[in-house]
Amino acid sequence: MPSTRDLPGVAELLEAAVESLGGARREGQDAMAQAVRKAIADHEHLAVQAGTGTGKSLGYLVPAIRHAVAADSTVVVSTATIALQRQLVDRDLPRLAKALTPLLGRTPTFAILKGRRNYLCLNKLHGDESMLDDVEEQLFDPFAVSAMGRNVKRLHEWASDTETGDRDEVVPGVPDSAWRQVSVSARECLGAARCPVGDDCFAEKARAEAGRADVVVTNHALLAIDAMGEAQVLPEHDVVVVDEAHELVDRVTGAATAELTPATVAAAARRCGKLVDQKTADRLAEAGEGLALVLEDLQPGRWDELPKGVSGILSVIRDAAAACKQGLGGERREDPEGAAGRKVALALVDEVLDVAVRVLGAFAEDDPAVRRDVVWLGEQGPEGARTRVLRAAPLWVGGLLRDRLFGRSTTILTSATLTLGGSFDALARQWGLPPAAAVAATAGDPVPDPDAPRWSGLDVGSPFVHARSGILYTARHLPPPGRDGLPPAYLDEIAGLVEAAGGRTLGLFSSMRAAKQATEALRGRLSTPLLCQGDDSTMLLVKRFAEDDETSLFGTLSLWQGVDVPGPSLSCVIIDRIPFPRPDDPLVGARQRATDARGGNGFLTVSATHAALLLAQGAGRLLRGMDDRGVVAILDSRIATARYGGFLRASLPPFWQTHDPEKVRAALTRLRDA
Repeated sequence: MPSTRDLPGVAELLEAAVESLGGARREGQDAMAQAVRKAIADHEHLAVQAGTGTGKSLGYLVPAIRHAVAADSTVVVSTATIALQRQLVDRDLPRLAKALTPLLGRTPTFAILKGRRNYLCLNKLHGDESMLDDVEEQLFDPFAVSAMGRNVKRLHEWASDTETGDRDEVVPGVPDSAWRQVSVSARECLGAARCPVGDDCFAEKARAEAGRADVVVTNHALLAIDAMGEAQVLPEHDVVVVDEAHELVDRVTGAATAELTPATVAAAARRCGKLVDQKTADRLAEAGEGLALVLEDLQPGRWDELPKGVSGILSVIRDAAAACKQGLGGERREDPEGAAGRKVALALVDEVLDVAVRVLGAFAEDDPAVRRDVVWLGEQGPEGARTRVLRAAPLWVGGLLRDRLFGRSTTILTSATLTLGGSFDALARQWGLPPAAAVAATAGDPVPDPDAPRWSGLDVGSPFVHARSGILYTARHLPPPGRDGLPPAYLDEIAGLVEAAGGRTLGLFSSMRAAKQATEALRGRLSTPLLCQGDDSTMLLVKRFAEDDETSLFGTLSLWQGVDVPGPSLSCVIIDRIPFPRPDDPLVGARQRATDARGGNGFLTVSATHAALLLAQGAGRLLRGMDDRGVVAILDSRIATARYGGFLRASLPPFWQTHDPEKVRAALTRLRDA
């Protein structure tokens, strides 16, 4: 195995990679690669903001691969989106491995690793009916004349050809209900040693391949599950690169959120029906019915204390689930089919038991501002058939990340959007890292927090000259947005901008209701085509938008981060209002209150930080290529007039700024005519 001294330096490897891929050296990419190299060598965490066009993937992959080869170790790369995961595995890593092989003396290896539920389960596929979902057993026949039957039949046919068992290979995809018939969760899995087809398990093969790879690509949710769990999910590693790090807190919070519904309790009871004493299973079933009655009488929203009757019914569920678990017993020698059925039942019972214990335990602390978990009653399902769901989520995930991520591995966090209000500190606090000033203070005595993780922040900039390429237009003259939809003045403003641009507009709205209102009001008024999210699949709408220069596209949240349209098809981005989280969001409200209780500014720390992040992502849709030009128009006048407006504007790219609508329309007209 080559030592670090035997290998070429990062600069030489990066130069070879860029030359091989037909690109050009970029100052920001060079700076990033050297900073990542140094952070890994010094075992110090690093946050790198790298703007669009920097080439940040190469900026971290080259030093990461060099370290993995030199140290004979594994580097984990975590992403938030499937799109970036595919880009890394299908394009960037294969090309990079080929380019670096002559210099490294061997071909760098890489693998992708997902949660077990993403892989085909051969044991379940080959007819172990004890593992099937109760509510769908009657639909299992793959030849049945039903949507479920057709999809499961397709999965059986695909299963005979696939080499990976990865759900993403199924094109077109299948609904979750069909995929559940051929997959298992980690809790339901028998384990390779006990499973009759364990030697051929796709999930185990993926884990084994990941254990041998230099670079393992995964997602933030699996990274969180690995950090939270007692059992190791990811292979041994000493370096983690978190790409799309602006999404880390939300994804970790999602992975750490537990849910309980009456249907889940009922399913657990049914599963136990033939495996434990009938009275024991009936107790759990009756408790589930009691939970449904109690929840139906309560209003959705956050619980600062347990409502009357909830404590009692959750205690009954906890005790009944514990009795079922005891009745199911531990591992025993039995036929594989019986073992699989017991494992599925045990998984459901464990889920019910864990959530009941967690919700009851959440209220042990009297002060809501210092509780570990936030509990609320929500709703799920389509309109007209909404059902109640009880949720518990961590108040903060910074402590988890500090102990289980930063405490175990050197971590590189990167994104095009990490500095908010001109500083990394807003996101650093959410990650559980100390403010930059506190880190600097540890260089001398006395040390404020000797156990605080050491980290540094670096903004390598962007190849774009924002002040020459884009205008930030804040419509100061418009009234603040109200609750009753878009005011007529907003519709007039949008129409004027789209007409001046000749179409070519991406409208990013705070709600689907607003996007549809604008579309309906302007379709007959504009001389250029207008698409709205929901008219077709988002992917096809973005494709049509990109292919026709005069077409505009209006939509909501998923477009704020998911649109990459360089060239003349996009010269105007309109944002209707500052994207603050909903004021009735249970978790946001709890986090703001907890921040206020500690003497901080809850609104700025939580809501304004959330809004700044989304605004920066939305504004980032404008410049995607070096020749792009255009306008980002924010219609919400509060960004120009409110006290927090300066923080929000400082979080945006450094465009040339104006409040003058005539200047903006004239600039868009010149771009259109050019």
